[in-house]
Amino acid sequence: MAHPDGNRADDKAVSIVIDGRQVNARAGETLLQAAERIGVTIPTLCHDERLAPTGACRMCLVESSDSRRMVPACRHPVVDGLVVQTETERVARHRRGLLSLYAADVDVVPGTELQAHIRRYGLDPGLPAANAPRAGRPDDDNRYVLFQPESCIVCARCTRYCDEIEAVSAITLAHRGSQTTIATVDDVSLLDSTCELCGGCIDTCPTGALVERKSAHRQATFPALKPVRTTCNYCGVGCQFDLQVDAAANEVVRVTSPAPGETTNDGNLCVKGRFAYGFIGHPERLTTPLIRDEAGELVATDWDTALDRAAALLQKTAARHGANSLGFISSSRCTNEENYLVQKLSRAAFGTNNCHQCAAT
Repeated sequence: MAHPDGNRADDKAVSIVIDGRQVNARAGETLLQAAERIGVTIPTLCHDERLAPTGACRMCLVESSDSRRMVPACRHPVVDGLVVQTETERVARHRRGLLSLYAADVDVVPGTELQAHIRRYGLDPGLPAANAPRAGRPDDDNRYVLFQPESCIVCARCTRYCDEIEAVSAITLAHRGSQTTIATVDDVSLLDSTCELCGGCIDTCPTGALVERKSAHRQATFPALKPVRTTCNYCGVGCQFDLQVDAAANEVVRVTSPAPGETTNDGNLCVKGRFAYGFIGHPERLTTPLIRDEAGELVATDWDTALDRAAALLQKTAARHGANSLGFISSSRCTNEENYLVQKLSRAAFGTNNCHQCAAT
């Protein structure tokens, strides 16, 4: 419902206090959103800003003046006059206890959100390791996504991502209690489910329970990898991602998404963008232009020579057989600007409409 002045009802400003600081928040916001805007860090595990908040992990509990119990900051709405404390001894004790339960329940993977929280907030010692009987899918023969149930805290970020963002619902929570796990219908392979193998479940997982299958054996080295931001070249959309590079071996180990909100793709990728990076270091990849010598054999040359040869042969063919004897084929892996230049070359320079590229619209 809009107000007469044009503002929406849920844009009404409210005043709250967070850790002694006066904050002008908006009605409809959560405590987590209000805190993040002023630089106050509240730890989370099940939260992804692209997903509807569930308050499942209990990592974000804080003290609030409207409740005698601690409340989940990711779900608790702001109201005028609210006083919130995020760093009290009660909150710290809760975080240590909760992380101790998680650490006793799962294998903590290096470089994950869970490990980062443990390092920052600490543990309460003395909890023995538990053997949670969560089932995996050891017979899943897909090439890309590996589920490691021994590292899963059942926060449901992966299943919610699959449902709310990808809208395919290939995975879900199955069973109950300590046996709750991430499963497919009838435990079939992801290849036999509605899964699109986008890998978004891997990227949103806070514990490393979901990982790229072909780099799983190097999971312990992930924190040491160097991220290199680049643009995917598989189509003209322009999705950005981070190549995770082993600098010593000069090798791309995996691809990860930027944080949601940083790029146009909002942290989402398709199966090719996330997994099809093997061509980068493939021994058959062409790294220099080739032309045929007098014997018809391909030999390496420089770009000027190769372009001059191509231009001369195109002009010779057009002069002998006419412009419509030529055809120009570009690629969806080029940018929109590069594809535009190819059709300009075809139509303006050579006078033919015989041009095409596989993502033409």
